[in-house]
Amino acid sequence: MSAFPRAAELGLIGCHVCGLTCRSGPGDEYLEGGHMVCPRCGSALHRRKPNSFVRTWALLITGFLLYIPANVLPIMHTASLNDIDDNTIISGVVELWVKGSPDLAVIVFTASIVVPMLKFLSMGTLLLSSQRGSDWARPQRAKLYRLVEFIGYWSMLDVFVVALLTALVRFGLLSLVEPLPGVIFFGLTVVLTMLASMSFDPRLIWDGRDTDD
Repeated sequence: MSAFPRAAELGLIGCHVCGLTCRSGPGDEYLEGGHMVCPRCGSALHRRKPNSFVRTWALLITGFLLYIPANVLPIMHTASLNDIDDNTIISGVVELWVKGSPDLAVIVFTASIVVPMLKFLSMGTLLLSSQRGSDWARPQRAKLYRLVEFIGYWSMLDVFVVALLTALVRFGLLSLVEPLPGVIFFGLTVVLTMLASMSFDPRLIWDGRDTDD
């Protein structure tokens, strides 16, 4: 990959908002207030997302801290004539398995437990390796980042399930489903991890020890 010229060497810079490739350098007509702006959408141009490491770490750590109460607190209250339950994510998976829905239990476990943990581990690996300027498996790390972005929204499965059941299961004294605080923490965790992957600039993987300013 080092044989190919970089965009900076060719005097090119891409807009993070609209994707337009612009020519950079002094004397350009789209300078505004001493800073380059995109001639199409007017957004400020940066060779790398500003403060990418700091923002991504902050979002990732906050998401991880919220993930703890998301798993400890119950996410859904179910009540029927002969049963009342406050289910956490894990207890809900166990109940699905015991009551004869192993396929659904595996799907919920994967989307709600495995995927978030893999996202934390993957983003942490990308951040640490990029900050250290590691040249280890750069193509594979770039693919890992694209995978994290692709699977990000699947973590919302639990939130969608609770929302649908709350809206659909309304039979008064016979049956009732209500959301509990755990689902709020889980939803915030998913949103923050998605924002973390969006704030990370994957080009930092290829920058060695260059900064992201």
